[in-house]
Amino acid sequence: MCCFITALFLAGPRAAILAWWLLFPVRFNVAFSTIIWPILGIIFVPWTTLMYLAIWPGGVVGFDWFWIGLGVLFDIGMHAGGGYGNRSRIPGYR
Repeated sequence: MCCFITALFLAGPRAAILAWWLLFPVRFNVAFSTIIWPILGIIFVPWTTLMYLAIWPGGVVGFDWFWIGLGVLFDIGMHAGGGYGNRSRIPGYR
């Protein structure tokens, strides 16, 4: 099971969230009150959503905010890295 989870993390956060959603749908029902938040999380902030689901059973208290912040940094890095990597496609920008 540990190798499966690691493979999902390497495949990407969206694949991990989708597999987690299919295997444990009750966790999503408990963590999110509506269906809109996990869908928006998968689209815009997948790492943060994945971290939130990983720490949700005990609630988000204390040091858990560090993991949420780490997820936010990973999401910012994903979006900023894509822009930085494609900067050569913008005319006049070096």
